[in-house]
Amino acid sequence: MTRSFLTALTVALLAAPSLATAENMAQPMSRDMDQNMSHDMTAPMSHTASQNVAPTAADRYYDPARMAAARKAVKKSMGGQSGYYLQADRLEFQSNEGDGLVLWDLQGWYGGDINKLWLKSEGEYILQPHAFEEAEIQALYSCAILPFFDFQAGIRQDIKPKPSRTYAVIGIQGLAPYQFEIDAAAFISNKGDLSARIEAEYEILLTQRLILQPRAELNLSAQNVGELSVGAGLSTVETGLRLRYEIKRQIAPYIGIAWKRSVGQTADFARADGENIGSASVMVGLRLWY
Repeated sequence: MTRSFLTALTVALLAAPSLATAENMAQPMSRDMDQNMSHDMTAPMSHTASQNVAPTAADRYYDPARMAAARKAVKKSMGGQSGYYLQADRLEFQSNEGDGLVLWDLQGWYGGDINKLWLKSEGEYILQPHAFEEAEIQALYSCAILPFFDFQAGIRQDIKPKPSRTYAVIGIQGLAPYQFEIDAAAFISNKGDLSARIEAEYEILLTQRLILQPRAELNLSAQNVGELSVGAGLSTVETGLRLRYEIKRQIAPYIGIAWKRSVGQTADFARADGENIGSASVMVGLRLWY
């Protein structure tokens, strides 16, 4: 019996330190420890945390201003920088049934992925007599609203025909499903005239360098504008087919055919002025971009 008692006492003495350690571990942490840990967990990482930026380990050690500057540099290097683009989409001579003309359609932008400044210019110069038939320039603010579409707003100044007009512009430009390039805009002039223009293009790759491009343009007006010989409704329709060869991606001469016609009341104005209501042309031109 004595022997059994000694054995039990020995086991109890050996187990006591382990039980004490387990008890200490099971006790709740003190208020000081809890407050210190809570302070570590809730301490502000940087001012970026309030800007929906997930805190990182670096935020615990570096000044918020330095972290903001570093994030700005990373954003710029990964696509946040500003760039520019210039394009002469159409720079061509058209036969115009004997009344040859030079046509230009230029555009370019400067800015980032979201916000851009766009400049556009279109016009026609009649060779005989030497005179501008049409000429306009647009300055637009552009903001990406969809992955492939921009919202645009700004001003348009018509130099020709006379009397000239200044317009407020609102529109969209981008790439529609099935790769149709769309440029649609509404205009309201300083005289209160409301009009619209819709342009659409499509590219068919015959080879990697030989490309066929159908194009269509519709011009509409909400009212008669007698000073400009424009009638209400659909006023003019333009279509074209251009075949270009890209010597380099940035340089592509082309040939093609074009057709233009005034319709509705605009055609009536043209007849009254002794002008043709339609014309067909063969063309040769150059497409450039940089």
